Amino acid sequence: MKITRRSRVRRVILASALFGLGFITPAAAQLHPYLIDLNSRTVTELEVADLFLEPARAMNDAGQVAGIFLTPGKDYHALITGPDGVGMRDLGTLGVSYSVAHGINNAGRVVGISTRYAADSSAWEYRGFITGPDGVGMRDVGSLGGTFSEGCDINNSGQVVGVSTIVGETQHAFITGPDGVGMRDLGTLGGVGRIPTHVNDAGQIVGSSPYETGSFITGPDGTGVRDLGTLGGDFTLASGINDAGQVAGLSYTTGGEAHAFITGPDGMGMRDLGALGGANSVGRDINDAGQVVGSFRATEGALSRAFITGPDGNAMVDLNSLVDLPGGVVLGEAVLINNSGQVVAYPQIPEPKIYVMILFGLGLIGLFARRKKAENPWMNMGRL
Repeated sequence: MKITRRSRVRRVILASALFGLGFITPAAAQLHPYLIDLNSRTVTELEVADLFLEPARAMNDAGQVAGIFLTPGKDYHALITGPDGVGMRDLGTLGVSYSVAHGINNAGRVVGISTRYAADSSAWEYRGFITGPDGVGMRDVGSLGGTFSEGCDINNSGQVVGVSTIVGETQHAFITGPDGVGMRDLGTLGGVGRIPTHVNDAGQIVGSSPYETGSFITGPDGTGVRDLGTLGGDFTLASGINDAGQVAGLSYTTGGEAHAFITGPDGMGMRDLGALGGANSVGRDINDAGQVVGSFRATEGALSRAFITGPDGNAMVDLNSLVDLPGGVVLGEAVLINNSGQVVAYPQIPEPKIYVMILFGLGLIGLFARRKKAENPWMNMGRL
């Protein structure tokens, strides 16, 4: 997802549509995310440490968070927390040092990508994984015939979506049957390098491409595909989908601003959520009520602040006004929301440092290092 033909798309893709806009997902060491319970107005600091990549990647309705952490041995491993973000457990790997979690369902089954030894033990390979309930028992999700695969998201029936190489190492999208069984080739989803990043319980998939300026949505079970459109500008990035098929993300307006958006059911009718009167905004996740979370900037050059909307994307408010925060903490970006009134958000970074982050809910591994040897896969991945 790193090489594109257009300067604006390149800027937005390389920075997850955030660097050029001033929305920097916290990726600095020891900057911890918070799990916020909107019902009780409580804030819990997640027990993760020494982070150089966005640690909180996905959350289920019990408040279990899946993501990534840096081990004492300086390897990156996938993680899962207990309910309400309490505790943290290392999910391990498929046999070699590295793993990243990208998605989790309500049973606590986690999907992502890990390294393993090739059959002849001559090199490492990147393979998608799925776990059993509560993150127990990581296994290889398989491939479409090539040496690479990556699990990007999972729904509550256990359907996994992701990308895999076929024989000849061309990259295709895939969807599995329930419990991650039976991988089906979705081809290129009608575009160049289209990547499925999120899936709902009907099997509708949204995603984007590094080579195109738009995002797409499929019908149920990954069938059919169409573009989501834009807010009048030249770029759209889908970042979440709910069970009604409402999509949230970021799109450019005719005036060249980046604004958060929500669609109607089945991805129809993109609506501008505005920016609370500010310069820009970005939507990062959506729940089944249509509540969108993300961040906005009050003025050009200002630090971002986290937002949340009401149902169906209505009544955007500053998330900081709804919770009792520890002294001195200002929430800069909300990245996850579930159906139980819980949000994962990061504090503002006073002096942001740029790191290449995990992109749109899937790793950069699959597109930066897919064909690399694995002496240092995270260096190959492009992490600064």
